[in-house]
Amino acid sequence: MARATALPTNDRGTPYRAPRRRLRNLWRIRGVSLTTRILFVNVIALALLAGGFFYLDSYRKQLIEERFKLARAEVEIAADGLTDDDMEARKALLARIGSEQALRLRLYDAKSHLLADSFLEAPPSFRLIDPESEPWYQQAARLLDRGVDFIVNAPTIERYSDTAERPAGSWPEIQAARASGRTEVYLRYAPDRTPVITAATPVGDKGEVLLSLRNALDVTQSVRDARQTLVIIIGLALLLSVQLSLFLARTIVQPLRALVRAAVRVRLGREREVVVPRLPDRGDEIGLLARAVSDMTTALRQRIDSVETFAADVAHELKNPLASLSSALETMERVDDPVLRRQLADIAAHDVQRIDRLITEIADASRIDAELSRATFVAVDLAALASQVVGARDVRTRGSIPIRLRRESGDAVVPGDAARLERVLENLLDNAVSFSPVGGAVELVVWGDGEAAHVGVADEGPGIPVAEREKVFERFHSVRPAEEVFGAHSGLGLAIARTIAEAHDGTLAIGDRPDGRPGAWLVLSVPLEAEDEE
Repeated sequence: MARATALPTNDRGTPYRAPRRRLRNLWRIRGVSLTTRILFVNVIALALLAGGFFYLDSYRKQLIEERFKLARAEVEIAADGLTDDDMEARKALLARIGSEQALRLRLYDAKSHLLADSFLEAPPSFRLIDPESEPWYQQAARLLDRGVDFIVNAPTIERYSDTAERPAGSWPEIQAARASGRTEVYLRYAPDRTPVITAATPVGDKGEVLLSLRNALDVTQSVRDARQTLVIIIGLALLLSVQLSLFLARTIVQPLRALVRAAVRVRLGREREVVVPRLPDRGDEIGLLARAVSDMTTALRQRIDSVETFAADVAHELKNPLASLSSALETMERVDDPVLRRQLADIAAHDVQRIDRLITEIADASRIDAELSRATFVAVDLAALASQVVGARDVRTRGSIPIRLRRESGDAVVPGDAARLERVLENLLDNAVSFSPVGGAVELVVWGDGEAAHVGVADEGPGIPVAEREKVFERFHSVRPAEEVFGAHSGLGLAIARTIAEAHDGTLAIGDRPDGRPGAWLVLSVPLEAEDEE
């Protein structure tokens, strides 16, 4: 096993390289926790975005306040010029001021009758834009305006509507100006969502009121220009976020992937000397995780070694009683009673066979993982292997329980260890034969489905209860008929078979027979091609 100071490698066996020295010198945050780094990146982007929205709303409010001041000054100056009682002179003054200042000025008497309108005395100095006549990008801009107002929770603004005959009583600013004796300024939105600023102020002491209206298109344009600046800021923020994310990917994601690949290889047990990166230069949580995984892997390997040693010790200890029993058999000829001698011989022979079988299967179960981790997989035809196993059993058992082999369509060539896969088939057939009644038969089916090769073994026994189907794969667990002689089976056969199947990235499962007849149905499945490990 490699020492802790070995250079970590990735899944391709090449050394894992830390970020470039230039980046390490630029970002000297080795001692900063992973949580702090993530929060730092997220807060920067969010702060820039949120700050931009609030900046834009504040900028718009400032522009509106400036236009309010301007509207108040303009209407008061115009009201001061309306001291002449000559109505024609007053109309001419309103027309001139409206044309020069792009205003609409209306003069109402004390009874709210319209006395003069600058748009009636001279050509209108502005016209409200019909939003239906504007290009699509202006409509998109208005939609974006509404979105920004929703984000900043801007107050709802009344929509502007006007006709030439609109009475003074319908203007709340006129009523407020008469009540307070001061200038009142209101804000509304035109149909194209540009601001319409109205200001009303008393004129003289006859109860007259002057109303001014301005369509502040420049406010909307200034806000949209500011929004373009905000877009640039957001773009820079996104660029910064991407760069920081790439930095995090190099310093966080890549080491985590290296750890995952090493952990997968350790779990699969394919390589005995998998080097788990310890990342000794990392002082954050990733470094702690890497060293914890490395230590866990070392402990796991030590555990496996201790299990193998235990199995070898058990086998060694059980060999002594075997030798003793063999000696007893040799000395049984001294017993005079032939019946007693025969009974002792049968008991000794049974014990010898049982202990020897138990020793063999315990040793196999303990060594199987280690042996498969060192094995070189080759192409194995499961159909040919099944035919070979069935033929050998027929010769050995002389067909006491017939085994019918059926080959179905599909590729059945898989990467694996032929000897171990043969052991799986032997164990499955042993299990099926042991449960088959006198006169019964065992059926073995081989097929492929394009992704994996399958071998199914069916018997005509009582079947395996659903609650016991996973338990039978545990070591020393066996569900045997009551009439079977104790010790005839160790309970390790199916456990060994599943271990071999999983070492080939396959499965071994139990189900009901596909034809609905009584009996057990065990299926071995092995992938046709070994999956690439990432």
